[in-house]
Amino acid sequence: MNIQADRRELIETAKGKRKAKLFIKGGIVLNVYSGEMIKQNVAVLDDTIAYVGERENMIGNETTVIEASGKYISPGFIEVHAHPWVFYNPISMTEKVLPLGTTTSVNDNLFFYLHMGADGFKKMVQDLRQMPGNFFWLARLVSQADFEGEREWFDPEKVQQLLHLEEVLGTAEVTRWPLLYKGDPFLLDTMDTVQKIGKVVDGHTAGCSYEKLNSIVAAGVSACHEAITAQEALDRLRLGMWTTLRNSSLRPDLPEIIKILTEGKVNTSRLLMTTDGPHPSFIEKEGFVDGLLRQAVALGVPVMTALQMVTINAAAYLRLDDVIGGIAPGRRADLLILPDLVDFRPELVISGGEIVAEEGTLKADMPSINWNDYVVREPFAFSQSVLSDLTLYQYPHTDEEEAVPISYFRSNVITQRKEIQLLSVNGYADISSHEGLMQAALIDREGKWVSKAILERFAVTLDGMASTYNTTTELLVVGRNSSSMAKAASRVHEIGGGIVVVDGDDIVLEIPLPLTGMMTDDPSFDKASSYHEQLLEAVRKRGFPFHDILYTLLFLTCDFLPGLRLVPFGLYDVKKDEIVLEAEPGPLMQVNKA
Repeated sequence: MNIQADRRELIETAKGKRKAKLFIKGGIVLNVYSGEMIKQNVAVLDDTIAYVGERENMIGNETTVIEASGKYISPGFIEVHAHPWVFYNPISMTEKVLPLGTTTSVNDNLFFYLHMGADGFKKMVQDLRQMPGNFFWLARLVSQADFEGEREWFDPEKVQQLLHLEEVLGTAEVTRWPLLYKGDPFLLDTMDTVQKIGKVVDGHTAGCSYEKLNSIVAAGVSACHEAITAQEALDRLRLGMWTTLRNSSLRPDLPEIIKILTEGKVNTSRLLMTTDGPHPSFIEKEGFVDGLLRQAVALGVPVMTALQMVTINAAAYLRLDDVIGGIAPGRRADLLILPDLVDFRPELVISGGEIVAEEGTLKADMPSINWNDYVVREPFAFSQSVLSDLTLYQYPHTDEEEAVPISYFRSNVITQRKEIQLLSVNGYADISSHEGLMQAALIDREGKWVSKAILERFAVTLDGMASTYNTTTELLVVGRNSSSMAKAASRVHEIGGGIVVVDGDDIVLEIPLPLTGMMTDDPSFDKASSYHEQLLEAVRKRGFPFHDILYTLLFLTCDFLPGLRLVPFGLYDVKKDEIVLEAEPGPLMQVNKA
């Protein structure tokens, strides 16, 4: 990441011999390098800070002067671990969070890569350079659920090509961290490359003990955001990891993990904070990085410490602290004017020397993106008509004396295995007399396989719901009524991806997600937020008992969280590392066989 301003001209501006493009006058500079708050002026030339001090002799007739007396001048906030695919997309997320002061975000590329491949992803990255702010990426090395052909799709040579892009700062979290613990050469070879080129290795070590964590760090992982207690955060910090304290819609853990600071005496230079891909309504209510600051300070963290965690510490972790993260000459002019240090809501946002937002409203132009230009994977490889086969959604069960394994939801995303005696009707499990049981089927978009499960405590009166919003982006269908499930699945097929809820024979909610099956293609964040509110209301009315339906859908099809999971190879018991029920031939295979 390079600045555009000419170094010689910056020197002249700092001397007062060249006039500044922009001059912030009389504000209190929040100096994250020294930890001081000092009344100073800030002069900007082109996209770069040229001067910080008391002089004003770089003001000229054409200089834009911003009066900041009694206000605070802050570095732009940095989100080190974003997921720009939670209904919103890169454009709509930036439209929302840039006016909130987040001038830099570092983003997971998982679903873009799954549907675009290396070439499509590179083209998208190039086109997104037009966006205001700094939009960086971390590249996945594997998916969040193993599938046939995964190793070929995540070809190390292609992934390593991405890692050499300026916008790609390193590797994204490996959610299946046991692969690293076992020394999987497929991963380690690429991680060696990452270290050689001096980029970061993000981690995901949920449930990893301190002893096993040693091996993960030895594998090259440099950061983790999965601590849910202060002790877990301390374990990571002690092992040299950049320790990212999280407060998200799924895991609002900051009040607990912040105790590493408020109840302990630790070096804070390697502590960061993240929102970790919150759902749209969470951002509407709690904010983004600005919300992390509000909560951290309210919980007792000193203002400067909290600010350093989302500016200079974050920049140092990303190896960009010579360019972003602080207010000093030669740094990129990503600056906020804050009226106070309580709400942390900027009244003015400057990115690259340009005023991009004012009083919470975006002022910069956003690029017009045709997402179809990048996607190489067809939404579905089989006809809509095959989804009318009701047996696609029914769990095979012929022996009534044999208990059926049930995936029971303990929380939004954690399940446990239960065994229930069920009647058998025409070779399939009969759930009609068991309130709270749901059929579930994960159908391969290419039609090659279908995995099946029975869920408990997902909902109560849900007739049918189909969703491509899940970690595999295949067609996930859930419900009590096979006919309703078939109608929901058929409609999602028809719209090319999304979420549909059906009561009886009536479609009661339809959310099109044409971008990878995960995101709206609408540039407005309000659209993503509205969709989320509608979905949560719909499933709660039908008995969904938790607070984050998007992550329930997302992680039902992963293979790294405890319980029974619906994955491409079948119904999977994570703890036992075994397939309980193998996937059946999918609709395309059945049609070809016929």
